[in-house]
Amino acid sequence: MVCLGNICRSPLAEGILQEKALKAGLNWQVDSAGTNGYHTGEPPHALSIKVAAANGVDICKQRSRRFIAADIDKYDLIYAMANDVLQDMHRIARHNFDSKKVSLFLEESFPGEERDVPDPWSGPEIHYHEVFEIIDRNCDNIIKKYG
Repeated sequence: MVCLGNICRSPLAEGILQEKALKAGLNWQVDSAGTNGYHTGEPPHALSIKVAAANGVDICKQRSRRFIAADIDKYDLIYAMANDVLQDMHRIARHNFDSKKVSLFLEESFPGEERDVPDPWSGPEIHYHEVFEIIDRNCDNIIKKYG
């Protein structure tokens, strides 16, 4: 799960998908990263932590890290939360980029529509709840498809 700063969307996606995978009895390793590295080592945004906790998902131990080219080889599937993130991933990974492994996160729910997960950063709490719901529904589709 990759977004820009790895403090709002991708930590939620990591936490939600990991929780759903565990409940489904799947031995998946779910991780997240950000393309800009501005928040490396920081915990998720306080509102991401709050909204996740309100929905029974604990993300408070996560720490932001930067997406690196080696992630392409390390993971089976990599989801970008938005088109600009996908472009950044392509730029960072360069010749390692593998379009068979990397796609937009919402392609699982809206194939071919190239939809972005809205970035709630600097917005009100309600935006974090909305993003949680979007990610939660899409994670259900990922579990159905790959579980």
